[in-house]
Amino acid sequence: MIRRPLLLASILLAALGLAGCKEEPAEPQATHTAESFQWKMVTAWPKNYPGLGTAAERLAERVKTMSNGRLTIKVYAGGELVPPLEVFDAVSRGTAELGHGAAYYWKGKVPAAQFFTAVPFGLSTSEMNAWLSKGGGQALWEEAYAPFGVKPLAVGNTGMQMGGWYNKEINSLDDLKGLKIRMPGLGGEVLSKLGATTVNLPGGEVFTALQTNAIDATDWVSPYNDLAFGLHKAAKFYYYPGWQEPQAVLELLINQKALDSLPADLQAILTEATRAANQDMLDDYVYHNALALDQLKQQGTLLKRFPDEVLAAMQHESTVVLGELAGQNELNGRIWASMQAFHAQVSLMHQLSEKELYNWR
Repeated sequence: MIRRPLLLASILLAALGLAGCKEEPAEPQATHTAESFQWKMVTAWPKNYPGLGTAAERLAERVKTMSNGRLTIKVYAGGELVPPLEVFDAVSRGTAELGHGAAYYWKGKVPAAQFFTAVPFGLSTSEMNAWLSKGGGQALWEEAYAPFGVKPLAVGNTGMQMGGWYNKEINSLDDLKGLKIRMPGLGGEVLSKLGATTVNLPGGEVFTALQTNAIDATDWVSPYNDLAFGLHKAAKFYYYPGWQEPQAVLELLINQKALDSLPADLQAILTEATRAANQDMLDDYVYHNALALDQLKQQGTLLKRFPDEVLAAMQHESTVVLGELAGQNELNGRIWASMQAFHAQVSLMHQLSEKELYNWR
């Protein structure tokens, strides 16, 4: 048994011995710089165009900040790298990793894409967002784009749009016959069935076409964007409601191979930044549409409501057009069935809540 004084002495000597030894400094840990990525985003919009173009720029800034500069995105306006209506193809073939546009612009390549911008007399903004995120719509959207190596995400919404600008009054169905109108997507097909001639033009060409009478009428977006393009200087009558686009999803197109090359944290950052951009754009339009509508009225714009007879015919033909699109193939049929089922599920709640409030307030 060791006596306590001897034990204490042993401990003291050991401590002194350790103090006299000079330890070699530990090897410094190697510092690994996280891999960075520089991406390109092509858009369908003019440079810094209010709401649409600026939203793309804000998304790029948000991603750069959230990733601490590890993922940077250079934004190209429509026509700078590729024409506005070739954004989908550019992302599909990898010319750019990202695209910012509207799904119905690619209907010639992906007919099902039309469901994912706007359906005439269809879902509202909140309903569309909920269908995509909770009701199975996102999975169907991805299935439609998968053969092209592209993943879509909702990156914004303009909310309910206006019915468009017309150089003559629409008092009856006869006034639509022979009308030359710029209207993309399913709304354009509806008007074609009612005797109009429809064309698909990028936004940058709309004002000139209307001013020079190359077209008689056009839809674009809503007061915020229409004022920016000066459409009130090219047409006298501003029609409502926006039956053709009760809401309008803007989409972020992501090249799937490029997305797969990102580490998991950057994939998450891109996804969440896009979700934030989706809400940010809607807020932008709610605020600025009110201000812009007041300015348009002050400058002499005449607000006109489509007659009930015309709206009823548009609604009837919308049902026909959507049925034809759904019947083209099995995927289209599933998309339309899913959207209709979701509408039936949520419509009663909105009849009792939002519609009643709007009617009374």
